[in-house]
Amino acid sequence: MENEEKNQTEQDEKGQSVWKELWDYAKIILVVFVIAFLLGHFVYINARVPSGSMEETIMTGDRVFGNRLAYVKDDPKRFDIVIFKYPDDPSQLFVKRVIGLPGETVNIVDGKVYINDSEEPLDDSFCPEAPEGSFGPYTVPEGCYFMLGDNRNHSMDSRYWQNPFVEKDAIEAEVAVRYWPLNKIGTIK
Repeated sequence: MENEEKNQTEQDEKGQSVWKELWDYAKIILVVFVIAFLLGHFVYINARVPSGSMEETIMTGDRVFGNRLAYVKDDPKRFDIVIFKYPDDPSQLFVKRVIGLPGETVNIVDGKVYINDSEEPLDDSFCPEAPEGSFGPYTVPEGCYFMLGDNRNHSMDSRYWQNPFVEKDAIEAEVAVRYWPLNKIGTIK
């Protein structure tokens, strides 16, 4: 009888030990998920680029991380590549390059971008082909930005949107790193 009680006690202790160990693993997994959730909502954003509007800089299907903290203290700068809520449908995220800053007038003449009354166009050597067409002028309101894709002839950007300007609050992150495809891992500028 004593052996049966002793065996029963040992089995109860083993059962409790297994449950304690499982609970410890569950806590670790929960902490990892909470940390990943917080990082994903407050520190970085993961995005897949669905179109060719930023080619050759970012290719269709590339995956990038954006830094959500980039504009906490600073404002976006010209030529930054950002992830933002599309002004005509905020449920969609877009990736484009900042071209016009608050208070500036953007004028596109024969594919060349001019800021305010400058006689020198912006350096758009990152564009894969010479942009076509004339657009504007667009006067960028305070707290807003004018965006263009690098693949200008194949980009639905500020030139074509019903609401051509992106408010600073709609900018989710600055694109920081391409992590897919693996052979192109690195920072993006």
